[in-house]
Amino acid sequence: MIANRIAYGETLTQLALENPNLLILDADACKSTGILCCREQVPKQFIQCGIAEQNMMGVAAGLALNGKIPFVTTFAVFTCMRAVEQVRNAVCYGNLNVKVVGTHAGLETGGDGGTHQAIEDIAIMRALPNMIVQVPADPNATRKMTREAAAHTGPAYLRLGKDPAPELYSSEEEFPIGGSKVLREGQDVSLVACGNMVWRALEAAKLLEQEGIQARVIDLYSIKPIDQETLRKAAQETKGIVTVEDHNIYGGLGGAVAEALGQVCPARLIRLGLKDVFGRSGNPEPLYEMYHLTPADIAAAAKELLSSKS
Repeated sequence: MIANRIAYGETLTQLALENPNLLILDADACKSTGILCCREQVPKQFIQCGIAEQNMMGVAAGLALNGKIPFVTTFAVFTCMRAVEQVRNAVCYGNLNVKVVGTHAGLETGGDGGTHQAIEDIAIMRALPNMIVQVPADPNATRKMTREAAAHTGPAYLRLGKDPAPELYSSEEEFPIGGSKVLREGQDVSLVACGNMVWRALEAAKLLEQEGIQARVIDLYSIKPIDQETLRKAAQETKGIVTVEDHNIYGGLGGAVAEALGQVCPARLIRLGLKDVFGRSGNPEPLYEMYHLTPADIAAAAKELLSSKS
């Protein structure tokens, strides 16, 4: 079991070896973000920009204008806040072919505390015109989504956590932009998750099954564009939807699902995530307990939805 950021770095190295126009930009964080292997194996395609994330986005934009495919990697809090003006105006405004990868997202960042736990990045990045937003749940998904981002023409944001992730998919699974994965069928309630919450949703479904409740589990890995059709079926074929994310409930996965469903059909919806608060410093698992993001919490929310009146 490895972290998604490690799978990302390995795949980025392979992509660089395959394509000399692919360049890797670092903000002096390659040991943490998983791209140290890129510096070691493809040094001529590795550009050290130093701790200057805003400038790094401008460099990436210039490279894209000259036919290169820059992958910009740093902590998610820096991609979506410190450098967001440059992402917006230098990258998205011109619809440039820049790939932005934010690691250490959400409470999973743990001991680094609320200042480094990006809980706003999905909301910010999906609001930017031309930007796509993808959130892999395991290393194999990360490998495929990295390749999808490289093949996509235009801005792309890939959100990665810090810790090792359980393997949910085979290496043959494909992850087209705009898709989702139904990992478990169920007719009672739908659990929609992304990233490190997907395996927790699967565990919640097992807890619910013990009580005779059949939960559908959906990995909504593509936040933008979103798989509206799969969500519509979930709303129509089950009695409600619980979304769960390692992110603020405002503007993130839950908000995206509510927006998508609001256009096509009504649905009973409970959103689990950080409820308009910052994270705290600590080990990730106790933090997930504190913010009610454990499998037991997800199962409890599903039962609450099922017991409420229509």
